[in-house]
Amino acid sequence: MPDVKYDVLGLGNAIVDVLARAEDDFLARQGMQKGGMMLIDEARAESIYQAMGPAVEISGGSAANTIVGVASFGGRAAFVGKIKDDELGKVFAHDIRAVGVAFDSKPAADGPSTGRCYVLVTPDGERTMNTFLGAAQNLTPGEVDAATVASAAITYLEGYLWDPPHAKEAFRKAATIAHSAGRRVALTLSDAFCVGRYRPEFVDLLRTGTADLVFANESELLSLYETKDFDEAVKSLRADARLAVVTRSEKGCVVVAKDDTTAVPAAPIKQLVDATGAGDLFAAGFLFGLARGRDHRTCAWLGAMAAAEVIQHIGARPEVSLKDLAGKNGLSV
Repeated sequence: MPDVKYDVLGLGNAIVDVLARAEDDFLARQGMQKGGMMLIDEARAESIYQAMGPAVEISGGSAANTIVGVASFGGRAAFVGKIKDDELGKVFAHDIRAVGVAFDSKPAADGPSTGRCYVLVTPDGERTMNTFLGAAQNLTPGEVDAATVASAAITYLEGYLWDPPHAKEAFRKAATIAHSAGRRVALTLSDAFCVGRYRPEFVDLLRTGTADLVFANESELLSLYETKDFDEAVKSLRADARLAVVTRSEKGCVVVAKDDTTAVPAAPIKQLVDATGAGDLFAAGFLFGLARGRDHRTCAWLGAMAAAEVIQHIGARPEVSLKDLAGKNGLSV
């Protein structure tokens, strides 16, 4: 088995988040489903941008946010995602490398522009996302380097990759390489609407062991098993998954293993500002802890702490060193 070079390698959509505050009536006028993620084309992207208020551009993308979080904990992290050689692509590449993440994906010379996600944050901190995948959807199996995957303790894949067909193939290729090298594969379900589109395939990924670990929030879990009963959904999840973590916002999380269920409370916050990235950063803490051999409860505490940090400011990436924050909370990493 090759030496471990990276704690976590992420595959996902390389997206630049365009964040703006918005009222509920703005979402209604634009026909947006509050709290959801909708895929849009370039024309719709331009239309939303013209209608929304002042915005801030921050490199994002679900798996990329998680990988940046892993690096903030002091983890060795790498990311694979497709950008175009344009202005937003340069922003994305600079930002992710600047925080210590290895990012060697070659930018596209032509085709659609770099992906972007318009994130509308309502006064209650809820975020509603409209995503133009752009170049991100052109991630292909050829972008997946076997040596890099084999050298990562955990390969982390986002459910959003299930939308573009070539990205789905890249996902499966990475999982096969990781398992052949004796490594673990983690999956986030990403979004309840995404689960609705690919429910049978996601369940199959769990039952076949393609994913060794799955992250879901409560709404994604209920969507996966088409039930309103949380306990019933957890029972089904235990039967299907090797290991799973279900986040429940202010209720904390539940770690579901074959022989045990561990409930861990949420970390306290002073004020919810923007829920964007909460699940991504929770996954960062959990994955970092798991890669470093921590028990499930400690992994969940690291995740809860990272999620609490990110929801207290605008943007889906940490504004402080998560390694230092863990130390202040008595968790040396």
